[in-house]
Amino acid sequence: MPDASDKKLSLRRRAPAPTVAPAPDAPGGPGPFSGDRQLDEAAGRASHLVSVLLAWYDRHGRRLPWRAAPPSRPDPYRVWLSEVMLQQTTVAAVGPYFERFLARWPTVEALAEAPLDAVLAAWAGLGYYARARNLHACARQVAATGGRFPDSEDGLRALPGIGDYTAAAIAAIAFDRPAVVLDGNIERVMARLFAHAEPLPAAKPRLKAFAARLAPATRPGDYAQAAMDLGATICTPRKPVCALCPWHDDCAARRQGLAELLPARLPKAAKPLRHGIAFWIERKDGAILLRRRPDQGLLGGMMEIPSTAWREQPWALGEAAAAAPAIAEWRMLPGLVRHGFTHFNLELTIATGRAKSPELARGLWCSLDGLADKALPTVMRKVVHHALARAY
Repeated sequence: MPDASDKKLSLRRRAPAPTVAPAPDAPGGPGPFSGDRQLDEAAGRASHLVSVLLAWYDRHGRRLPWRAAPPSRPDPYRVWLSEVMLQQTTVAAVGPYFERFLARWPTVEALAEAPLDAVLAAWAGLGYYARARNLHACARQVAATGGRFPDSEDGLRALPGIGDYTAAAIAAIAFDRPAVVLDGNIERVMARLFAHAEPLPAAKPRLKAFAARLAPATRPGDYAQAAMDLGATICTPRKPVCALCPWHDDCAARRQGLAELLPARLPKAAKPLRHGIAFWIERKDGAILLRRRPDQGLLGGMMEIPSTAWREQPWALGEAAAAAPAIAEWRMLPGLVRHGFTHFNLELTIATGRAKSPELARGLWCSLDGLADKALPTVMRKVVHHALARAY
């Protein structure tokens, strides 16, 4: 993936100087920031800022597998698939998953026809697994209405798994609709460009108002991707490369020496630690017992190595055995499996044993060779690797 120092040029369609879309809270219109002097000044500079950024993007925009090379039009399916995958996930992590999904399910109709378990298994490792269930549900809904995605933000928001940001991004990038696109990269760029020091998340409405003042009516998709690329490659969270920034002369935070300090954030609370015991249960033929998690909640619908509940207090094996889905003579494996979720950290120990009455076990049996094809989330793949390394 090229960065701003890449000397290869990316050919993109060029257009006359952009015009700016009317913002939801534009000066003189309704909204919480009407008449705000700083925002009014931003609107006055919008044409210049947008032109400069698009000129930079035409030379230095990233080449990504879901982006259409001019003169091709963006494929709404690719745009939607990439935007869902990119929620809470980096471009580097998404790239290989996007390529595999596209090779296996090249159209929204193909994805809609796929079994949910196949989609969950292909998603395993990307995290935030509700996205995979919503992705499948959305594909089925779009396929049922002719395979065409809605081309408006309102229509897109009505689909499973599509919120305000994703709807705006798809509308702008796939359909060239004027929209205010605001992801984490663009929030950071707006905070620095206008030296807005209010901490996140309280600053989000104000940063969106700045973004709305700049959102153009021409090339809205290119502008949105340009702003994302600026945040990802130049205006990075640490050590921004201000000397290469197309908005170098316009950036208030750079002039004030605040670029690395913005956007401001409140201190994060320490994550609580939870504990559990996972049960590595074997059958006589070597098969391992798996269990499906409930559809709702954390890791919903994914397969798991059965475990106790995850709680603040560590488990004693005698207490945990009552939660096991099979009767066995248990022994504890040495070591821990550690995993971080968004809101807590988890430590799992592993108890292993052979089921005494496998026909009564609560779950489904899977051969060791078949584990790779199951929809096991990252934490459970860690459990598998730990058990395989220490149980045999």
